[in-house]
Amino acid sequence: MKTRILHLMAAAGMLIAGCGSQTANIDVMHDEGKAVMALDYRDFDQAASELVQSLLGSGALKKQGGGRYVVATGRVINDTMQRIDTDQLMAKIEIEMLNSGQAVMTSAIGSGSDKLIQETRELRDAEEFDPGTVPERRTLIAPELTVSGKIFQRNIRYSRGKQQVEYYFQLKLSDVKSGLRFWQDEVIVGKRGSNRSVAW
Repeated sequence: MKTRILHLMAAAGMLIAGCGSQTANIDVMHDEGKAVMALDYRDFDQAASELVQSLLGSGALKKQGGGRYVVATGRVINDTMQRIDTDQLMAKIEIEMLNSGQAVMTSAIGSGSDKLIQETRELRDAEEFDPGTVPERRTLIAPELTVSGKIFQRNIRYSRGKQQVEYYFQLKLSDVKSGLRFWQDEVIVGKRGSNRSVAW
């Protein structure tokens, strides 16, 4: 009986090891894997990179008199058939904006807000906290600009047995005080493949 159990355990171990051997890490810097109809990390990288290059190249973030703009992240609408975490796209864009030295992002308001910033201000009347360590009133900096956008998808019958899927990444930069739009651009990621391929 013990021998049989040991054989079963060994077989299970070999099966698990065999399944594991099918897994491989992706070299995200030089990924030559096949394209897929749905959006993958390469598409987000491409869209974010092109949008940021357009934004920085436009001069819209160059503040008159010097200094850096305070930017809040607004809503990014996902109008595709996929469940997309739009924060994934915006994180890449925010990083590039910060690294440009032309903007600082606020975490006090907007979709990128950190609720702990507000929670720490609610400690002003708490007896267990040293009041000298709690942020004072009127210390938060309001944003001057907002960055927001939309991702939407179009499915087109390309030919018999083939489909074309287009993903539109749109981004805009607006002035909070005047409501004027300083910059706007769009990046299109297009894919073409079999109708059997799933785009969501």
